[in-house]
Amino acid sequence: MTGPVGPVGPVGPVGPVVSAHERGVTTLTLDSPANRNALSAELVGELGTALAAAGADPAVRAVVLTHSGGTFCSGADLKSPCDPADFLSLLDRIAGLSKPVVARVTGHVRAGGLGLLGVCDIAAAGPGSTYAFTETHLGVVPAVISAPLLPRLDPRAAARYFLTAEPFGPAEAARIGLLTLHAEDVDEALAPVLDGLRKAGPQALAATKALLAAPVRAALAGDGERLTALSARHFGSAEAREGITARFERRSPSWAL
Repeated sequence: MTGPVGPVGPVGPVGPVVSAHERGVTTLTLDSPANRNALSAELVGELGTALAAAGADPAVRAVVLTHSGGTFCSGADLKSPCDPADFLSLLDRIAGLSKPVVARVTGHVRAGGLGLLGVCDIAAAGPGSTYAFTETHLGVVPAVISAPLLPRLDPRAAARYFLTAEPFGPAEAARIGLLTLHAEDVDEALAPVLDGLRKAGPQALAATKALLAAPVRAALAGDGERLTALSARHFGSAEAREGITARFERRSPSWAL
C-alpha cells in the first residue's frame, strides 16, 4: 500500500488488520474488503491488539488508521456483529491511547464506522468519501457511537443526520466536525500533519492528546454502560430483525412509507 507514510510492507500477521511502520508512524489498515471492513468480532479484537502494541512501542509517535477497498468501515457486521461492549472498549482504547490516532479515509463510512472515525484525534479524507448514519433505516440506534461523536459534532447537524440517515460528502463532514480536513490528495494533505507529530516531544504529545480526548473519554466512561445496553436492546428487537432482513433481501422494510 502506498499511503501517507510511504510504501511499506506488512510487519504483523495478515488478517483483517494489517500493520506497517515507517519513520515513527504505524499504519493500521482495515483489510477485510469482502465485508466492507465491517465491525466483526475478529476485526474489533485484532484492531484492539494492534493499537495496544503501537501504544506500548516507544518507536511509535503516531498511528494512522486507514483501509483497503472502497469502504473505510461499513459499521456492524450484520451477519456476526461484535459485542457492543467490545466496540465500546475499542473506542476507549483509541481515545485513551498515548499516541495520536489519525484516520485516513478514501472511501465510504457508515454507521458504527463513523464512531471509529470520530474517535480518532485527526481525521482526513479524499474527495470520493461519503458518510451516513444508517442505523434508523435498519431499526437500530446509533447508541455507542454517540459517545465519541456528540462532543465533537455540530448539534443541529448531528440531530439531522442521526435521525434521517441521509448521506453526505467530505465538505459537509468537515463543516460539522466529523473530519479535520479533506483534500483532492489526502496523502499530500496529511504529510505536514504527520511531520508535525514526528517533531513533537513524546511526553508532551501524550499529555496533549489526553487533554484533548478527555471529553470523549468522560462520555465513554459515564454513558458507556447505558449506551451498550440501548444498542443491544434495539439490535435484538423485532424492528431490527425486519430492517436487517430487508437490507439483505434488497427491499424496503415494512414500515417505510
